[in-house]
Amino acid sequence: MGTAFVEIYVPGQKFVNGVPFPAVLSPSASAISLTDSVKANQPFLQSLLLQSGAVLFRGFPLSTASHFNDVVEAFGYDELPYVGGAAPRTNVVGRVFTANESPPDQKIPFHHEMAQVPEFPSKLFFFCEVEPGSGGETPIVLSHVVYERMKDKYPEFVDRLEKHGLLYIRVLGEDDNPSSPIGRGWKSTFLTTDKAIAQQRAAKLGMKLEWLEDGVKTIMGPIPGVKYDESRQRKIWFNSMVAAYTGWEDERNDPVKAVTFGDGEPLPPDIVYDCLHILEEESVAIPWQKGDVLLIDNWAVLHSRRSFHPPRRVLASLVKTLCLNDGLLP
Repeated sequence: MGTAFVEIYVPGQKFVNGVPFPAVLSPSASAISLTDSVKANQPFLQSLLLQSGAVLFRGFPLSTASHFNDVVEAFGYDELPYVGGAAPRTNVVGRVFTANESPPDQKIPFHHEMAQVPEFPSKLFFFCEVEPGSGGETPIVLSHVVYERMKDKYPEFVDRLEKHGLLYIRVLGEDDNPSSPIGRGWKSTFLTTDKAIAQQRAAKLGMKLEWLEDGVKTIMGPIPGVKYDESRQRKIWFNSMVAAYTGWEDERNDPVKAVTFGDGEPLPPDIVYDCLHILEEESVAIPWQKGDVLLIDNWAVLHSRRSFHPPRRVLASLVKTLCLNDGLLP
């Protein structure tokens, strides 16, 4: 272990095949700043993330978005532009954005970040700038565990999912709607005010657009619902099925129509809701403390957000890395 870090254990952690989930690191007596510690201990941190899927840094003197941005940059990952994502979010500083800005009484269901588009972040960072009044945890769950449980319980459903993939359908307004968990308008989704450029960017993602009088209907897919994590040699439950089916709801969107099998056939509601139960059962939800930084491998871990009583301010940064993963099943 890098001399800058001490591995600790906190209430709520799980052990999966003897491996802590998430791993939790605090500063050692000889620790320098987290930024310098990250730079000096890259191989150790990459190995720990590969093993655990998520790493929580706790007890470091971080208090501002700029501090968090410095930590993100210390890892040396490339930034991922937020094109095609659904969540309303705002740039704060540098590579740091607000996390999903939907109202505090709304839960955000489990998902892999941007699983509904071909180019998604390989890693996510979250930072607790202001502790929640109550609630507001960011539960996480290991994707391969969910895949294994679903495959064991619903083999025919999973076979069909692997064969056909999923279609995601979402109707976007022109501008952002912060009262909706999927309220990102088409202008900020495609980072343009020009419909022709939006059309080009959608096409690059493999997304079809149908323009409406006051917005646009987006059709994404078929896209795989199960992928192969090359670096860990295992299949993963890589999709936004439960999130879309149970949470993509506002005045423009009916969640039951938001996701179907890739051939257009509807999903069986009982299996979707049982998958939600499995996700909850296998998840870990460690309450946020001010200054916490949570690093998630988006290939290994799904995340969600519980409802909360304000205040709460959690910031995020999305990155991409060059890696062996191509997302294709072997």
